[in-house]
Amino acid sequence: MMPIKTDTGEVEAHMFFMAYTVDRPQGSPVRPLTFSFNGGPGSASVWLHLGALGPRRVKLNDDGSLPAPPYQLVDNEATWLDLTDIVFIDPVNTGYSRAAKPDLTKKFLGLEGDISSIGEFIRLYLTRNERWSSPLFLAGESYGTTRAAGLSGYLIDRGIAFNGIILLSTVLNFQTLLFTKGNDLPYELILPTYTATAWYHKKLPSDLQGDLHKALAESEAWALSGYSDILAKGDQLSPSERDTAITKLARLTGLSQEYIGLSNLRIEIQRFTKELLRDKRETVGRLDSRLKGTDAQATGDRPEFDPAMATIRPPYTATFAQYVRSDLGYQSDQPYFILGDGVRGWNWGADNSFADTSDALRAAFTKNPHMKLFIGSGYFDLATPYVAARYTLAHSGFPAGTRKNITEKYYDAGHMFYIELQSLHQLKKDVTEFLKNARPNP
Repeated sequence: MMPIKTDTGEVEAHMFFMAYTVDRPQGSPVRPLTFSFNGGPGSASVWLHLGALGPRRVKLNDDGSLPAPPYQLVDNEATWLDLTDIVFIDPVNTGYSRAAKPDLTKKFLGLEGDISSIGEFIRLYLTRNERWSSPLFLAGESYGTTRAAGLSGYLIDRGIAFNGIILLSTVLNFQTLLFTKGNDLPYELILPTYTATAWYHKKLPSDLQGDLHKALAESEAWALSGYSDILAKGDQLSPSERDTAITKLARLTGLSQEYIGLSNLRIEIQRFTKELLRDKRETVGRLDSRLKGTDAQATGDRPEFDPAMATIRPPYTATFAQYVRSDLGYQSDQPYFILGDGVRGWNWGADNSFADTSDALRAAFTKNPHMKLFIGSGYFDLATPYVAARYTLAHSGFPAGTRKNITEKYYDAGHMFYIELQSLHQLKKDVTEFLKNARPNP
């Protein structure tokens, strides 16, 4: 537990963490140090810990689907621990982390409070463990990428610069994700992920069904040109333009022309996941659209549950509960808030605009042009679509010359793409190369 204190020394929270470090003889080279966390907001760090980075991993089927219980941990052959020491951080009211008093909880449940508390944790960890001279990295997933980008800007103004930022399943600007009235951007940016999903479930026409990347190229090109122009016209769209758009959307999504027309050319995620396989009485996952579920009723406009969440939550919950107590020796009867149980009413602090930490990341690049950035995305991730991450990157205004410091990689799986065994090993290979290039020269 790390105590988080006010400037006057009052303890406001206790943050739970798990650190894996190599014992180093006196005079040996300093190892890199990576701080890792997941997203939510409201998620503990268990997913990256037991899914990709740590020494043990949850054993799923090789394609990432759910095995029969009881669930197992196995040695993680793709652990990052041969490359870097790792500290897994549970933000306040996730995992075992808690505010010192109930009335202090609200302070940490928001974009600014979250970044400042994690920033203070990192400062304290570096100080208490004498790691200020280590090459430093951040690794965040989902909302954890929002946090990592914000931290990069927040901490450099407090004297802490990072060698590299690793963003997995990225969202920095929430305008790219939120289907709010008047904001058509998410419909455009998610279209290629709809195409990937339709391809996987064999719902595309024959000329697109053979090659995923051919299908994605067509979808990406039209999403940011023809489709964006169509949506921008709103009610000024002519009947012929509307018909052309409906035909194109049906080709790229696998949905019927009738359904697209009734949806006013705008398909929100939950409706897509319910509609694509409705004829089979099946749904597809939001976090991983390769995975399928079955609802009690084939009617309705949204699934009863996310098949992807149903796949990952039981095995990660069970294996962590056993691992933390039996293997790591941490004894507590307190509930471990794995995802969402301790966080309600998140304060986005956006003043009627969309939360956006891309400018903090840009500022960190401006002040530290040596920093490297890794962005990993899954083709079948409907929660944080890969084109949305690419769009944000292209509109963040990074300083000239820093583009060479950015690495983008794509994986044939969903939001937690490392649950698919081939993607897990590809991620390790890609991160190995990234960390090698991001470390200072000997």
